[in-house]
Amino acid sequence: MKKNILLGLISILVIGLLAACGTKDNEPESGQGAEGENSEKKTLTVGTSADYAPFEYIDTAKSDEIIGFDIDIINSIADKLGYNLKITDTSFDGLIIALEANKFDFVISGMTPTPKRKENVDFTDVYYVANHMIVSKKDSGINTIEDLKGKTVGVQLGSIQEEEANSIAETVDITIESRSRIPELLQEIQIGRFDAAIIEDTVAQGYLNKMEDLSGFTIEGDEEEVGYAIAFPKGSGLTEEFNNALNEMKENGELDKLIIKWFGEEEEK
Repeated sequence: MKKNILLGLISILVIGLLAACGTKDNEPESGQGAEGENSEKKTLTVGTSADYAPFEYIDTAKSDEIIGFDIDIINSIADKLGYNLKITDTSFDGLIIALEANKFDFVISGMTPTPKRKENVDFTDVYYVANHMIVSKKDSGINTIEDLKGKTVGVQLGSIQEEEANSIAETVDITIESRSRIPELLQEIQIGRFDAAIIEDTVAQGYLNKMEDLSGFTIEGDEEEVGYAIAFPKGSGLTEEFNNALNEMKENGELDKLIIKWFGEEEEK
């Protein structure tokens, strides 16, 4: 009887060991399979100022997720290159400072690669070209740059539009005021603190479609003055990597599709 019991226990032990070996062979090793692949991807930290629809913004009626043209671009690039992204919303005027302090791996936020910024950070090629728009109340009588004489003009702090206002101030007597967010500029116009504001034209048009008491006119500029690019810390190895992927999107038509998705028409060449 004891012998039979012992043989039975040995059989159970052997079967258990074989089952364990079979399970180990069939399960993916750490870092393999769908979940493993995600865990192996490097996560890049991204800085943006999510008040710049349709480039980057939060549609609070739907979710607290940051969406937009710029966000679609970097998500596509990250997928191509095998990265995960962690996107953080912060004030536009603090993005370059944060990048220099290595708080972000890169920044995308409708940012123009000006000579001054290039001294501190590296940029990809330009991926979108826009223009400036002067926004004011419809009954303001502001229809030209000369009409800004003696007026208070608002701009986003640290933006290319702030530089444009300073350029205008060299020939037209204006008072320049800055705010951190675009909605703040429009609010100041509506309550009468600002006579006008300078905003990127695509962004401004989105607000004008909702605010019937406001109007605007466009100031055209060249690509170097109003083009947008992705910014990286000086010497970052990611710059060339992202630039190659960005140029691939231009060549295969993917970027044009995103332009049509977010702006309704292709970018003028």
